[in-house]
This record gives sequence, C-alpha cells and structure tokens, in this order.
Amino acid sequence: MSRAHEILQHVFGYPEFRGEQGAIVEHVAGGDDALVLMPTGGGKSLCYQIPALMRSGTAIVISPLIALMQDQVSALQEAGVAAAYLNSSLSYEAADAVERRWMSGGLDLLYVAPERLLNARTLAQLNHTHETGGIALFAIDEAHCVSQWGHDFRPEYLQLSVLSERFPDVPRIALTATADHQTREEIALRLNLTEARRFVASFDRPNIRYRMVEKDGPRKQLFDFVQEHPGEAGIVYCLSRRKVEETAAWLAEQGVKALPYHAGLPQEQRAEHQRRFLREDGVVMVATIAFGMGIDKPDVRFVAHLDLPRSIEGYYQETGRAGRDGLAAEAWMAWGAADVVQQRRMIDESEGNDTFKRLASNRLDTLVGLVEATDCRRQHLLSYFGEAAQPCGNCDNCIDPPKTLDVTDAARKALSCVYRTDQRYGAAYLVDVLRGETTDKVRERGHASLTTFGIGADVDDKLWRSVFRQLVARGFLAVDHDRFGALMLTETARPLLKGEAAFEIRQPVKKTKRLKAGRGRIVPTGAEAELYERLREWRADTARERNVPAYVIFHDATLLEIANRKPGSLAELGAVSGIGDRKLDAYGPALLELLTA
Repeated sequence: MSRAHEILQHVFGYPEFRGEQGAIVEHVAGGDDALVLMPTGGGKSLCYQIPALMRSGTAIVISPLIALMQDQVSALQEAGVAAAYLNSSLSYEAADAVERRWMSGGLDLLYVAPERLLNARTLAQLNHTHETGGIALFAIDEAHCVSQWGHDFRPEYLQLSVLSERFPDVPRIALTATADHQTREEIALRLNLTEARRFVASFDRPNIRYRMVEKDGPRKQLFDFVQEHPGEAGIVYCLSRRKVEETAAWLAEQGVKALPYHAGLPQEQRAEHQRRFLREDGVVMVATIAFGMGIDKPDVRFVAHLDLPRSIEGYYQETGRAGRDGLAAEAWMAWGAADVVQQRRMIDESEGNDTFKRLASNRLDTLVGLVEATDCRRQHLLSYFGEAAQPCGNCDNCIDPPKTLDVTDAARKALSCVYRTDQRYGAAYLVDVLRGETTDKVRERGHASLTTFGIGADVDDKLWRSVFRQLVARGFLAVDHDRFGALMLTETARPLLKGEAAFEIRQPVKKTKRLKAGRGRIVPTGAEAELYERLREWRADTARERNVPAYVIFHDATLLEIANRKPGSLAELGAVSGIGDRKLDAYGPALLELLTA
C-alpha cells in the first residue's frame, strides 16, 4: 500500500481515491505545482491535505472564509491531524500560541486568510520557516477569487503571486470548484501557475436534480418546494437584501426554520445565523450571494433561486452547495422575463467598463439559454464547461419534457443573417436586420440591401432573441468574445442551414408538474430508519459536547451506511467509509453500544 493510500484509509477513513484525486496527491507530494478544477463535494481538500501529511514541514492553506477554516480545522483535529488557523477571530494570546506551535514545527497544516498571509509579520515568519525547510506546500483554496470578472473577487488574491516569487521551490496547488475557460486562464496567469499541470475533473453532479419553473406566485411556489424537503437544510438565494429579509420572515411565518443572511446585517447576526445553519438540523438560509462560498456543510438537501442568477458559472457554484455528501439533492429555480430585464439594467448601470458589460451580458444570455432549453439541463450545464454528456434522466426536461414550438424557419433565417453579415455582429444588431429596422448602423453598413434584410419582420423581437439564445446554447452559433460578442457559425449549423434538421424552442407554460423525489437517496425504512435517527441523535449530542458541527463528527452518508450494515465489531465498523483510525478509537465503543442496545 502506498503512503498516500495509507493516509487516505487510516486518517480519513476512505477505501479508495476518487477520480483524479490519487494523481493530484502524487503530483503535489512529489513537489510539483497544480491547478485543480473539481466540483464541490468532489474531495478537493484531500488533494492538499494528504500531500501535507506526506511532505515534511507545515502546509500553508490560504482560505478566504473564517467559517470554512474553523470547520476544516475541527474536522482535521477529529481525524487526529495537527491543524490550526490564523485569522481575525483569534485573540492576541490565541494567535500567539498558534504561531509558537507553528514555529516549533508542531503543525501539519496551518490555515490563514489571504490578508493575514500578506502582512509583514507572517511573511517574515514564512521566510524564517522556509530557511529551515519547514514549508511543505502552499494550497490556495477558492482560487476563482482571483478573477476580477467574478462576484467572489478578492483583491488580496492578486497579491498571492508573491508566493512563487519568494518561495519558488515550494509546491503550490490552486483549487476551485468552478471556472469557465476564461477564469481558468486568469487564475493561471495571476497566480503564476501557467506552467502548472492542470487537473480538470468532471463537473457533473449526478446526485443533483435540476428544476426550473416560470414564476406564477413565486412565494407560494417556493413554499411548496420547501415542503417537499421537511426538516432538511437548504439555501434560498435572492437578488436583493430586502427580498432576503421579506422571504425569510414569510417562510418563518409559515413554520419554516428560515434565517436571513446578507452583507447589510450586523456582523454578529450574520455569524450567529451561519453558526445555526452549520450546527442545527433543518435550517433554511435565505441569502444573497454573500453567503455560501466555502460553506463546508455536506447535508444541504436543496438550493433554491427565487431570482435569476447572474451567470451559469454563478448558478453552478451556488447549486453545487447542495448534496456535497453524494446523496440526492435538488436545485430549483423560479424565473421570469422581468428577471432578465432587471439583470440587464444592473449590467448597464454598473461601473464596469465596456468589456466587463459585454462579457456580463454574454454570460447572462448563456444562462437564459439554459432556462429556456427544451432538452437536458445537465447537458447544457456541462457543455458550458467544455464537457460532453448524454441526457441525464434526472432534470425536469428529461423527466417531464416541455411542449415545444417549431421555429426551424426562423432559425435558418437567423443563421443566414449571421453569414450574410460576415459573422461580425451580435444578436441585437442581427435582430434589427432581420426585422427590417433601418437604423443608422444598418444604413451605414449597407445591410439594408441584404437578402436577409426584413425577412423576419413577422417575428417579434422577444422571439428572435430567444431563437438566438438557443442557437448559441445548443452550439449552432459561437460567441467571439474578442470581437464584442460577434456570433459565428459552427459546423453544427450546416444541417440546419441546409434544411436537413428541425429547431424547436420551449413554449411558455405557467403550471408545472411536481416531480417525484430525487433518485439516489438512501432512505432507510423500518428498523434501519429507527437506528438512523438514534445515530443522528447521538451525533448531535456528541457534536454539542465537542462544540463542533454535527457533520465534523460523521457525515449523513456514514451514518446511513452504519444503519444499513449494522457492524458488530470495531473491525467491521472501521470498514465503513468515513471512519478513520482516530474516529474509530474515539467513537467506536459508543457506536457499538448504541448498535447493540
């Protein structure tokens, strides 16, 4: 057994690596740099935690969120790993104790906030530690925070290139759960990781069911959806702070354990609400996008959007907070045309430059293409990240296919117009040409004399925009971001242009059928159900005694496996996924006593 597998099994309690984990661990443990793109719940943390235990010295983990640091350190300590963190939540005395322990070589992993890492004192300590060979590696978590195009941008992350400049011989691993091609390149460039090996795992989260509905009394729609998940933890995202507070209050009035979270609340209230979400069962957090990044809670059973997100990347990242434990979860969204109008206004009124606004608008169009899609949602989502997939059978479109409208003729006219205008213009301009709008730009460019000018006058502007969005979403047209969003024909467009294929879009509908419960969930029944509930009660009591979130003790998936297998000895208990040597010693006797009671 390799050293990496030995740590995986005996420290963390997992029998085998998943996907690219093993290759990443060996690569980084060998002293090489890596850029890792892996979905939430895919096991990113192990990709640096295990190399940290394989190499001499202390691994320095840069993490942007205090709550994430605290939870990860608690989980490592439960597994018997010497870990600590340095951030603003510590008193001077507590921080001093951590620093002394670090300087004496007593830590395997040290988590630090980026601003803490970059201050003169910490850099001096790093220099001193480096001189004695005391830095095992640098891990930069949530690496997409370096992207100036994203809503999680952190200016301090731009300065992390100092690590490669000061400590070029120390391996670095940057990790993120979501990044489109442009963001990947930005991460590599800004963190000086252009030569690093890239590991891109599948972005598929097969345990998440995607469901999107048109708004028709959205509060009631949301409440009906939440009722499908009684007593389960979830997150509801809203666009504005006011809507967050009103929605949380309304859900609470309906008997839902709902709490608000946004950047405008007092820091103490945000911290308390986050603590309750992490440590209590069945809390529903109603929040803006200020909440969620780095929330290491594996048993979030649903994520709901009451407003349209800003991009597919943001949607993927936010929905990815559901089902981290691999059990079935749902991503639900209510959206309407007014959401698109509001988002466009926000882009137009933003302080970003023209390039920023153009990219934001293109990303919004791509997202709208996803919600308007008539075929598999997961295929569209994965296609955005450059990944091909078969229909999933686990989204609303696969389970309950929508009624469609045949717009083959309009689609062919749209493609012809792209070709006739030399593939140099965006959708808004092309719609003007198709509808025969004699604008100044159309006249100046001589496009009023084209054969495609005015051939779509009988189709309204709204439908034309939907046709173009779907042509892009399905790969018939590509967007050239370097030429101000110009649309270009792809090879896929050829059969449609030649009349050899049909093109349909979704018909607007108001009422949606309720889907059956998500697949993949391990729901115990009978005696197993009773045992599972006793295990959950034991875990809750133990977590309170140790002052940690319940999932730091064991994940739901581990308790479900125990309930189903009913191990009768420490050896059998140790074979359950998620139970390492330290946890077996600490909790094994109590679990066996509970199992035989």
